[in-house]
Amino acid sequence: MIIALLQQIIHIYSLLLVIYALFSWFPQARESKLGQLLARLCEPYLSIFDAILPTIGGVSFNVIVGILVLNLASQGLLVFT
Repeated sequence: MIIALLQQIIHIYSLLLVIYALFSWFPQARESKLGQLLARLCEPYLSIFDAILPTIGGVSFNVIVGILVLNLASQGLLVFT
């Protein structure tokens, strides 16, 4: 039951990361209250990957890598079921 809850939390956080990435396409969206909330929730996690991954041509791949790491963690939780 706890593992299923953790997997749901990981899934929801992954969705938040996708929404955060989509907000980067619209400058006004980042300045909205929802955009600021997403930034406070997502940027601490994504900053880990900013230190590791360089930006290539102005494009950051940290959201993709962050989601991949979360999915790997979610799959790793299946070992304990």
